[in-house]
Amino acid sequence: MRKLQLTCLASVLALSATSTFAQEAAEQPVDSGDIIVTANRTESLASKTPVALTAVAGTALVSQGITNPTALAETVPNLSIDRANGLQITIRGVTSTDGTEKGDPSAAFMLDGIYIARPQVQEVSFFDIGRVEVLRGPQGTLYGRNTTAGVVNVISAKPKLDKFEGSVDLNYGNYNTFQATGVINVPVSEKIALRGAVNYDRRDSYLKAGTGFTSRLSPFKENLSLRGSALFDLGSGELVVRADYSNIDGTTVNALPLSNVYSNVTTNFVNPTYIGGDRSSSELRTLNVPANFGTDRNNKTWGVMADFSYDLGPVTVNYLGSYREFERHEDGINIRGLGARAIATRFDGEYWQQSHELRLATNGDGPLKAQIGGYYFEEKSGIGFYLLGLLNPTPNAPGYVFGFPQDPTKAKSYAGFAQATYSLQDSLRFTAGIRYSHDDKSRIGNTVTCSTVACNLPTDTKANNNAARSFSKTTWRLGLDYDVNATTLLYATVSTGYKAGGFNDGCNTAENASCNQNRTLGALYYEPETLTSYEAGLKTRLGGGVRLNLSGFHYDYKNLQVSQVATCTPAGGQCQVTTNAATAKVDGIELESNIQAGDNDHFDVAVAWLNARYGNFKPNLIISGATVERDWKGLDLDRSPRWTVNLNYVHTFDIGSAGTIDAQIRTRISTSYQLAGLANVQQLKQPGFSKTDANLTYNAPDKNYYLQLFVKNLEDNVTVSSIASGANGTVQLADPRTYGVRAGIKF
Repeated sequence: MRKLQLTCLASVLALSATSTFAQEAAEQPVDSGDIIVTANRTESLASKTPVALTAVAGTALVSQGITNPTALAETVPNLSIDRANGLQITIRGVTSTDGTEKGDPSAAFMLDGIYIARPQVQEVSFFDIGRVEVLRGPQGTLYGRNTTAGVVNVISAKPKLDKFEGSVDLNYGNYNTFQATGVINVPVSEKIALRGAVNYDRRDSYLKAGTGFTSRLSPFKENLSLRGSALFDLGSGELVVRADYSNIDGTTVNALPLSNVYSNVTTNFVNPTYIGGDRSSSELRTLNVPANFGTDRNNKTWGVMADFSYDLGPVTVNYLGSYREFERHEDGINIRGLGARAIATRFDGEYWQQSHELRLATNGDGPLKAQIGGYYFEEKSGIGFYLLGLLNPTPNAPGYVFGFPQDPTKAKSYAGFAQATYSLQDSLRFTAGIRYSHDDKSRIGNTVTCSTVACNLPTDTKANNNAARSFSKTTWRLGLDYDVNATTLLYATVSTGYKAGGFNDGCNTAENASCNQNRTLGALYYEPETLTSYEAGLKTRLGGGVRLNLSGFHYDYKNLQVSQVATCTPAGGQCQVTTNAATAKVDGIELESNIQAGDNDHFDVAVAWLNARYGNFKPNLIISGATVERDWKGLDLDRSPRWTVNLNYVHTFDIGSAGTIDAQIRTRISTSYQLAGLANVQQLKQPGFSKTDANLTYNAPDKNYYLQLFVKNLEDNVTVSSIASGANGTVQLADPRTYGVRAGIKF
């Protein structure tokens, strides 16, 4: 009954939030505030797309200084993208903390529709972007793999056939930040165009070295990225080919002792006390850990992809395929004893992935529009991760090296899907979709305790990490959408989502006779994560340049996957363990409005209410040989503040023939949220906060160059983005106050 009441209420109130911004002609603006998106895998107006989405145009990314994915939360309701082991995406309180080679996110990160499996390569700068689409809620029918929370799809600018053009953008700020982007578009002929873009992105660490810390902190990142693309006009279709390369350098240290922000952090079942409010931003970010180890990051990633579409008359065929590689080489530190000491870490890994999707979509003006397709994804990796001195501080002595050489870890996924929309009448449409997904996962590797990384001495030990499991699921979607009038869309959907299960370290003797790290099947494997979503929404355009979007939703999660660091060897070695929280529930309402109040004043307002909580979940600890558990029913899921408010105001000063000046102020207000510390069965609270940004931008009369002064996080509020709990607990913090100048020119 509660689900029905919520859905009925939302169908009267609700809608999917669509924060839209004006675009240039190549990005196909339709009218002020609207944008063409591909959320349903075909082009449609955001205002006419019955999906909970936020679309941000590339020009808005530049003007608002959103230079990487972590800043998207400034404009997207119920979204958090944080630095952990790579990027961790949280949508509507649903997330995954397993960034290892065997882990999967709950929200998919995509580049031009291509799923990017490894979170360590996702924080590459936004440059030459057409738009970013954030889809909230399960996208299991059309997107499939690992989209229970939603999708973040970064869509790069496409080559243009009609003109030669280019641009240069520069950014300089505190923390020795320097960013530079160059773009050039060249029409080769009436049918062929080429586009190239290059980006350099450097900044120092936001952390400060304290007493005894002599390892290198800066530059935290020094990235060089290239992208080339080609567009071939085929008359009744087109082919877009893209290739990209990124060299991701810098340092790896981004964690601080948990005691920088919390007290009483080691008492089981007792929530630590937040003490960050009593400390300055500088104190919070000071790393007082004795360490003198290498901290270099030297990663490389590249990929090629093709997007082909052709109109065959009754149907349009589309192929989207890619191949990608990632080389990861990182030296770092592991903080122990709440900063009392640190040990060195080493990571070497190689990954490759390929994906292929073939879709057929009907054409014509009839009442039925349908698409059908198939998808294949494959990833393979070989990695070695080692902690040096964890069990024995003496180099080359037994136990000095504790680590995880895993080679290979494999994941294969294939799916078939279909979705159809039938117009019951001109203004009323019914949509039904279905997808069958199958996933195969396996790993061969070891947990090792050795004298050296070579691990070839008689005193060295190796415990097997061999496991394999297959999972499959059919997901579906049903929806109705109705045009109340020419400017108002009402919709309601019921949909399901699925994320494959997986395995922890170890093996099972019943499956593998040579297993020497036996785990019960229940401890070795965890189950798929599934959910059913009920959502209703309204998208409308009112008089006087006002857009209003509202959505209401309810989720029922089963087997929600949660991860924690736990002791997994008799000698005290630690590893990451993923288990299933039996159930979770999420309710929410999202309201967004864009108001053009005359020619010179623009307002954006977004308000989100969220109630994301555990259902049947009883985390436990083994204490003196006995299992002690706590009931977390009703406690908040991670990163799910009850209220968030985003406000934005821009006033344009017209200075005649000299051009214009835009003054912008934007703030994000959040109530408190929790982070789970399962190592001690705790919840750690981040109190409520606000973060305010301000820009002052001069635009030339013909918009061919600009100059901007900016400040972000004016309050210098340093908030907790991720934690690892326990006696060796750490914390990672979001960005402090930054400021600087940007300039750009078009030709």
